[in-house]
Amino acid sequence: MDLFNQETVSNILPFDGVTNYHGVVLTEKQSAFYFEKLLSDIEWKNDEAVIFGKKITTKRKVAWYGNENYEYNYSNVTKHALLWTDELLALKEIVERESNATYNSCLLNLYHSGEEGMAWHSDGEKMLKKNGEIASLTLGVSRKFSFKHKATKQKIDIVLERGSLLVMKDTTQTNWLHRLPPTKLVKTPRINLTFRTILI
Repeated sequence: MDLFNQETVSNILPFDGVTNYHGVVLTEKQSAFYFEKLLSDIEWKNDEAVIFGKKITTKRKVAWYGNENYEYNYSNVTKHALLWTDELLALKEIVERESNATYNSCLLNLYHSGEEGMAWHSDGEKMLKKNGEIASLTLGVSRKFSFKHKATKQKIDIVLERGSLLVMKDTTQTNWLHRLPPTKLVKTPRINLTFRTILI
């Protein structure tokens, strides 16, 4: 099932979860400004994960920011949050208004081209607010984003446009996997901001 250029806020999942695609929430000028600002000013680092006891370093770069110097654990690696920049606070305000929710941290991903992606996973870490909102804001190039139901294996694909907002909540993480599939057709970067609530 493919959903392209959706204009209204609706649940794109057929069952067992709620994921709302809000469409484009930033102007072209805002998208371009924040993309360039985050690309140059964020403290990007190559992501690391421990898989089957082996340490893996990805080409994709990440950064984590929040209200405090939180510790966040995923893929058997502990990360520490940096304090918000002015630009991230401005984007957080927009995302909170659009999603009608609040967030205390943001994990940013920098994909240099379409050849960099993310494998199937769900954001089910114990530190995350259970069934809480995870708001995904896209800057840079548009990319396809996929969901797969854990039991039925049904798949849902959607194109996340530049400046668009996707909000996963309720039982989405319990019942669905998601991924950013790689593609050789995309040659330019994408920055993805995932605003979330860490339990302190």
